[in-house]
Amino acid sequence: MSQGYAVELYFDPALENQVLKAWNVLARRQISTQLIEIEARPHITLLSSPTLDPLKLQNIIRNFSAKQEPLALTLSSVGSFSTDENVLFLAPTPSLSILTFHGQLYELLKREGIEAGDSYQPDNWVPHCTVAQDVPRNRMAEAFSILRDFKLPISGYILDIGLVEFSPVREHFSFPLGNDIET
Repeated sequence: MSQGYAVELYFDPALENQVLKAWNVLARRQISTQLIEIEARPHITLLSSPTLDPLKLQNIIRNFSAKQEPLALTLSSVGSFSTDENVLFLAPTPSLSILTFHGQLYELLKREGIEAGDSYQPDNWVPHCTVAQDVPRNRMAEAFSILRDFKLPISGYILDIGLVEFSPVREHFSFPLGNDIET
């Protein structure tokens, strides 16, 4: 049974591998294996919703992505949300390009009648790359310490955008940024 859908940004292979290293270290230490178990891919979520129409989104996302360029990204800090899910993440250095990209997509989807939850609205959205979820409360400090030992910042590019259904994760589609078919 699907828990929902997410529109996600994907990284270049080198940056993706750096994030996977963090996932694997936390898994080897038996702190968090959930992202590996659900077959997720390192990403930044642009929006999530319990109900989306993949077919409707496919053309919208394809056309939007074709008009974009790859985005430079630097993951520069470790963070956590104050929620019961005990999520740890790598946070990107804020950039106008990522915030603008998110805002443009949010407004485009809103015009098409596709609503995202409050936490994905442009003034509320916290861009992040999850590296652990459901970390046992008594191991949060240990997990945080492990992540702080990673050689941050790590830089790369956002190259693709896609739609997944979860959980487990099943990709419906993904498109590269750029490659405008009309040019």
